[in-house]
Amino acid sequence: MNIDSIQNGIVIDHITAGNAMRIYELLELDKLEAAVAIIKNATSNKMGKKDIIKIDAAIDVNLDVIGFVDPDATINVIRDGKLFEKKKIDMPETIINVVKCKNPRCITSCEQELDHVFKLTDRKKKIYRCIYCETKANI
Repeated sequence: MNIDSIQNGIVIDHITAGNAMRIYELLELDKLEAAVAIIKNATSNKMGKKDIIKIDAAIDVNLDVIGFVDPDATINVIRDGKLFEKKKIDMPETIINVVKCKNPRCITSCEQELDHVFKLTDRKKKIYRCIYCETKANI
């Protein structure tokens, strides 16, 4: 398989195998005019298998989304065909409007203008809970 290198853009690398589509959806990459390549189950010496997302555009991505789904991923910023910057991702303490609370009794269900806010409650298990009703977020 041959996927061209990008000249100016972003590569989200070291994504745990199977998580690329979730990141793609949450970042709303389908709305981009630029080319986006998703490589699933690529061979990795470090991880065994991994996913990669290549975005052929210099855009700002929401690091909280990536940290929520896969805090072990890395962001590689490419400029003029070369690695310009490499960013490590961490789990954000709070995520706002990344996912919606699934509890039908949560105040966010009836108050449309209210932000969906989740706090990190267990770093080891990667658990986020709604600040209003304590419902666990779906990653």
